[in-house]
Amino acid sequence: MTQLSSQRYLSTRGSSSGLSFEDVVLKGLASDGGLFIPEEIPTLPETWESDWRDLSFEDLAFEILSLYISPSEIPSEDLKDIIQRSFATFRHPDRTPLVELDQQRRLYTLELFHGPTFAFKDVALQFLGNLFEYILVRRNKGKEGKDRHRLTVIGATSGDTGSAAIYGLRGKQDVSIFILFPDGRVSPIQQAQMTTVLDANVHCLAVEGSFDDCQAIVKSLFADEDLNSTHNVAAVNSINWARILAQTTYYFYSYFRLTTSPGYQAGSSVRYVVPSGNFGDILAGWFAKRMGLPVEKLIIATNENDILDRFFKSGGHYTKKPVENGKMTNGVKPQDDGVKETYSPAMDILVSSNFERLLWFLAFETETSGSVEDRRAKASESISSWLNQLKTEGGFCVTPAVFEAAQREFESERVSDEQTLETIRNIYTTCSPPNVPAGSARSSQTGGYILDPHSAVGVGASLRSIERNPGTYHISLCTAHSAKFAHAVDLALQGQEGYDFQRDVLPEEFVGLEEKESRVTPVAAELGWQGVREIVKKEVEQELQGLR
Repeated sequence: MTQLSSQRYLSTRGSSSGLSFEDVVLKGLASDGGLFIPEEIPTLPETWESDWRDLSFEDLAFEILSLYISPSEIPSEDLKDIIQRSFATFRHPDRTPLVELDQQRRLYTLELFHGPTFAFKDVALQFLGNLFEYILVRRNKGKEGKDRHRLTVIGATSGDTGSAAIYGLRGKQDVSIFILFPDGRVSPIQQAQMTTVLDANVHCLAVEGSFDDCQAIVKSLFADEDLNSTHNVAAVNSINWARILAQTTYYFYSYFRLTTSPGYQAGSSVRYVVPSGNFGDILAGWFAKRMGLPVEKLIIATNENDILDRFFKSGGHYTKKPVENGKMTNGVKPQDDGVKETYSPAMDILVSSNFERLLWFLAFETETSGSVEDRRAKASESISSWLNQLKTEGGFCVTPAVFEAAQREFESERVSDEQTLETIRNIYTTCSPPNVPAGSARSSQTGGYILDPHSAVGVGASLRSIERNPGTYHISLCTAHSAKFAHAVDLALQGQEGYDFQRDVLPEEFVGLEEKESRVTPVAAELGWQGVREIVKKEVEQELQGLR
């Protein structure tokens, strides 16, 4: 195994470099507001394809993560144990099984919802929760009382991150977790999964506003010196590098499951299609591709909150509002906060935070003059300038070189609400795959496969790509169990022969969940991030009093 024993990390905005893996896991967000990235993307060992093809999910994860995590930081046996414990909570032995949806069209779906909260976020957040615990146990060995190192984990969620983070950290010693979610803009099941967890270290905050408002509050809290100096704030959103790293594993795993399956035609191209909101899931695929995974293209599938699709369709304009003739315009008037409510709420995001990581690498690679240090500095300057324009002017436009570099690796599609429901119906009536894993949603009467709306956005985009690229294998990421989005699924399938939500879709773990005791703190818009800061301080103090 080839290993970068001295792998170090830097901030996309230039203030930090040379940080260890543990540093970036605990910090989450850089002090300059930037995101942490590896100083180098490691290349795969020469014999990776033959050596890794038959590995279990856990063993494959160990090989990949070891390329980024030095054994001097986390000894190999400890890393193996963290990985084993993280995925032992999954219901399927493959952890992320690959399902052939349509043999003729070579369309597959990668089921990422077999973890404890039935969403793809479990892959990263079970790992991150155990990683936090491992680091704290090591730091607190022999310490008592105020000398113990504590973490205050703060995250924003548009739906699935919150419950996955809570399930990863509930009851863990020396950790308090605060999850902010937009009040009324997550599904009832998603909200119940968060708010019915009554462990003393879990705190749910229902924020008046959108996901972007929640995310803005979180970023302000990370930038606040007062809170950071007293509470050791840590990130659980996909701004935390460990989450991106953990998600690279299932790209490799699904590639091996595809290429070792009966009927696979060797040498055929493979495309991955990813429902995209905050850009973290598809960014993990980009890292896998850059490491050496043979992926022809990564396809970004957006809903009607389409900033990423507009970036590719407008020649590199990244704007909160549509662009016409090179200038920003209101176009069709969105809601007041700029975010449209859709049937795929976890993707209802106006600004995709992780896009910053991709743009940094593309800016660095297209800067051809100067030393490595000079090129890194120039890339960070570009990022800082672009993000400042986004804040002050509502958008920016990248250089032609950066846009062309992005086009070489990505395509994008926008799937409307109407098209999302249409895709759910279409797949239900036309796709009855023979080998569907237990725990997947399908009709016992018709065998029809039942997508959740986010996964339907991905499959809808896949079908368009297949029309342009017949013969290419498409793996569309299935990001959540359809039971989490009963309203959209019922709208799409009500009246269809053989469909029964209660019988075929609802897992027993969800039955009665919404009636359980819950705990949530409302946050009015006028409170602002300073008001949330005071809530955090108060709740942590009450926790500590309960431990005394």
